[in-house]
Amino acid sequence: MSGYKKMLDPKEVTVTLPDGRTIRLETGRLAKQAAGSAVVQMNDAFLLATVCFGPEKDADFFPLTVEYREKAYAAGRLPGGYNKRESGRPSDEETLSARIIDRPIRPMFPDNFNREVQVIVQALSADKKFAPDVLGVSAASLAIGLSELPFEEQVAAVRVAVLDGTPIVCPSYDQVAMADLDLVVAGTENSVCMVEGGAYEVSEETMIQAILAGHEVIKLLCRAQQELVDRCSKPKMVLTPKNAGEAHEKLEATIKEVIFQELYDTLHTPMVKTEHYPAMAALEEKALADERVLAIIGEDEALLADAKKIFHDLERDTMRKMILDEGVRIDGRKTNEVRPIEIELGVLPRSHGSAIFQRGETQGLVVCTLGTKADEQRFENLQGEGSKSYMLHYNFPPFSVGECKKLGLSRREIGHGHLAERSLCAVLPLPEDFPYTIRVVSEILESNGSSSMASVCGGCLSLMDAGVPIKAPVAGIAMGLISEKGSVNEGGKIEILTDITGTEDHLGDMDFKVTGTAEGITAFQMDIKIKGITPELMRKALDQAREGRLHILNKMTTLGLAEPRPQVSEKAPTMLKMRIPTNKIRDVIGSGGSIIKGMQAQTGCLINIDDNGNIDIAAPTGKAGEVCRRMIEELTAEPEPGRIYKGKVKTIQPFGAFVEILPGRDGLVHISELADHRVEKVEDVVQVGSEVTVLCLGVDPKGKVKLSIKALIEKKEEAPAAEETPVEAAEVPEVPEIPEA
Repeated sequence: MSGYKKMLDPKEVTVTLPDGRTIRLETGRLAKQAAGSAVVQMNDAFLLATVCFGPEKDADFFPLTVEYREKAYAAGRLPGGYNKRESGRPSDEETLSARIIDRPIRPMFPDNFNREVQVIVQALSADKKFAPDVLGVSAASLAIGLSELPFEEQVAAVRVAVLDGTPIVCPSYDQVAMADLDLVVAGTENSVCMVEGGAYEVSEETMIQAILAGHEVIKLLCRAQQELVDRCSKPKMVLTPKNAGEAHEKLEATIKEVIFQELYDTLHTPMVKTEHYPAMAALEEKALADERVLAIIGEDEALLADAKKIFHDLERDTMRKMILDEGVRIDGRKTNEVRPIEIELGVLPRSHGSAIFQRGETQGLVVCTLGTKADEQRFENLQGEGSKSYMLHYNFPPFSVGECKKLGLSRREIGHGHLAERSLCAVLPLPEDFPYTIRVVSEILESNGSSSMASVCGGCLSLMDAGVPIKAPVAGIAMGLISEKGSVNEGGKIEILTDITGTEDHLGDMDFKVTGTAEGITAFQMDIKIKGITPELMRKALDQAREGRLHILNKMTTLGLAEPRPQVSEKAPTMLKMRIPTNKIRDVIGSGGSIIKGMQAQTGCLINIDDNGNIDIAAPTGKAGEVCRRMIEELTAEPEPGRIYKGKVKTIQPFGAFVEILPGRDGLVHISELADHRVEKVEDVVQVGSEVTVLCLGVDPKGKVKLSIKALIEKKEEAPAAEETPVEAAEVPEVPEIPEA
């Protein structure tokens, strides 16, 4: 008898959204050899999440990796490139989606869990109306919940857009494009644990209401996940407590006895990072070298590792109590105080715009470069192909924190750059008003926390230094949280910190980045290390963030620029915009591009024409741009009755001469219009190649142009002083019909 059981045996549960749409969660049909697998489907969007785990790692961090991939076939498309395979390396958009999945699920694993875990989420089918990536949080959470892995609570995430003040959960692409606020909110059934998004200067209260609307749907998704977990989950592995027992307790008490007072005194001495880190390293070395501690550790490597952790826990607890009980931070600041700020503009002589933004020990050199339409970034995703004319790239070299590491683009750099990019997007001019491609690059040269926010402030200053007419200055600030109980729901003291350092980020409970103008929020990103945050606490954090943001904006105004420079940098290309009739596009391009290439070679300009006749001219100088524009105007101009033209005789016929008055456009001077006397032969008056001045008499319905030399002679005789004045067509006598050439 076969040992096979039913192989395709799905178990599912359905969630109904407030607007009637449904989300289906499923397990038991696909990828059953993974430790856990789950499917989440909404309309045509179909995501598969799997989780696998390996052996325990001897590391001081949780080795979790999260991958997100979008398949070309999901949108009924073939991949680009020669081999027609998806790239093995994720795109920036896939990396950002993976980070959105990673951040809410990571805190749900126990602190003492150190097995290698890999979560893979794949979009196997895409819906044309909305982005599927956020559904990956629910898929990943369900897959983990169904596995043997310990997982404290099921999590879910939704996208929320605010249109005309109304929050819309799981919005369409079109709704997101028109929204004042676009955010992703993740959480458990009981609390919010992650928020990320961008906005067009919305209020703090608008943001809170959008988060609450999203959390109501999150509750439904978490309950549905738990229903499947209760029905189908594998037995959970049992974790062996680490660093427990009599030896640990004795070691902990001894280290505290040996070093606590000196540690307390050191932390109460205001220090910056470059002083704090060496001081802590020296204290740790002193504690571990004490005879009383060595007597307990002996040759036991596990106890040595335990001793190091005890010291760091003591440092953490002491720092946190100092903030909660005294309102004092390790660098001597108050909880709502921003670090000192220094600014320099125009640092790089050849760049279009540049700025140094220094806040405490975090320094960003941010550079703005202006390019042409040809410099736009092309991209390909499930929606199809597209381009973007604004980019912000963030670089975090290892020397910024005094380390030796291999250079390379990390997920963190992509994520921080994306946050800074959308922070400034809300204040940029529209492409039709400012036809430049804009690239901002943030080089972090020193770092002690909030480097992404330094990128926002420095990026804004570099834009203004380059003369980009932004709507209003933007600043960013990172907020932190210290809770006595490790949970905001269990009471105890709570302090919100303004402008957190790297140490406060590492040892604290929250990293909440908020950017905006004086009028409202433009972007935000919140990660919670504890079990969620209440709306009331979020309001308090946002109010304190606004105070800090306004302080920084004032510093940017007084130390940097209050508004953009009145003119675009002279080192940037001159950009001109014009529009021509669509039927004239071929006249500008020419056969095989001959005409447009000739103009570019002659003027040094770059010319881009779209299918609607919109032309962007990028010129090395203003004069070259004007020359190029006049050439295009001449190529596309239509003859105007009553206007005087200088032209060249192209051909001669018995009935008259054809004169080129505009590039590629001839008109006929009939033999009767060559002179103010009778002309026997055309050659008696003009020759091929002769330059003549003619008057346009009119254009017949077939587009044939009628010209006259005689009319100008007669006009000159009547009014010698008005030789250069265009002659009105109505004043010109009728001429015979133009014969076919």
